[in-house]
Amino acid sequence: MVGVSRSASRLEASSYEHHVCDVGSAKYAARLAAVVDKLGSPDVCVYCAGIGEFLDINTLATDRRVFEVNLIGAVTTAMVVVTGMVRSGSGHFIGLSSQADAMSDPNAPSYSASKAGLTRYLEGLAPACRARGVYITNIRFGFVDTKMAKAPVKPFMLPVSQAAERVRHCIDRRPVRATFPKRMALLLWWYRLGMRAKRWLGLG
Repeated sequence: MVGVSRSASRLEASSYEHHVCDVGSAKYAARLAAVVDKLGSPDVCVYCAGIGEFLDINTLATDRRVFEVNLIGAVTTAMVVVTGMVRSGSGHFIGLSSQADAMSDPNAPSYSASKAGLTRYLEGLAPACRARGVYITNIRFGFVDTKMAKAPVKPFMLPVSQAAERVRHCIDRRPVRATFPKRMALLLWWYRLGMRAKRWLGLG
């Protein structure tokens, strides 16, 4: 098992190998390619890097970084990993998107937009890769109990252990799309319906 992150790992196991590299770095693609060349194409790759920042309308300084990590980093990873899976005729690439992909959030537009891009990319890539023996899965979480959850209200927030179990379930089942928790999806559906109703009535 191999992991890549911008900081050292606390996981200590003889079967685990860790590499420190930022997905937004210009060196990331080459570093990842070197790992794949050394160890071979992985059976499963989970892209779970992500950041979210509140909008600073005076500078928009953090928005580019959000897109680099949430979307471009995932595409770069796929460029290295998925192409190897296609050559070998097998593999499973999983990207962690968000249920925010269906929203337009004035407080953090870069986050919802980058996740919408990731969702569209993964779900468009999935049928193309399936014909070559490679599975692509888009996992759309709501709130998960990590430092990423910055909103003042976090309905139906999942503990990390439960989110990890959902990822494991997707590794076994290999769906194109998985959305957790369902209650959050229903809440967002009602929210979007309400917003549309306000626009129809000229109230927003």
